Amino acid sequence: MRDQAPDPALDAALARVGDRWSLLVTEALLGGPRRFKELSDRVPGIAPNILTDRLRRLEREGVVVAEAYSARPVRLAYRLTDDGQELAGVLRLLAAWGGRGATAEGEGLRHAACGSVLEARWYCPTCSRSVDDDEASALRYL
Repeated sequence: MRDQAPDPALDAALARVGDRWSLLVTEALLGGPRRFKELSDRVPGIAPNILTDRLRRLEREGVVVAEAYSARPVRLAYRLTDDGQELAGVLRLLAAWGGRGATAEGEGLRHAACGSVLEARWYCPTCSRSVDDDEASALRYL
């Protein structure tokens, strides 16, 4: 059996936000704009130089935007772009997956109305129905 080439779309996603600190910084911004110190407090253990590097990288990738809230001295607040906001669902799925592996009870996102653990499903808007994994075909971005 021949090895399949890596998915170029996954490779591109990992190139944009594929390290621990970038994902944690992105998660810290899901609640809204934050100043550098606030981000530093919300991402325990991150060194200031690493935080600066990740913010700059995420900004270059169009995930984060820096906005000045003070001109003298220049002070910045960081917020997610629309593109960065799209990562929210991915981060929630990743956190739920990680939580299931860490506990026997299968923690995850819960439905506020009844408390049940939520399940992620593929959905086809054209057919207006859920799609099983065996019905889904990988979409390759070339």
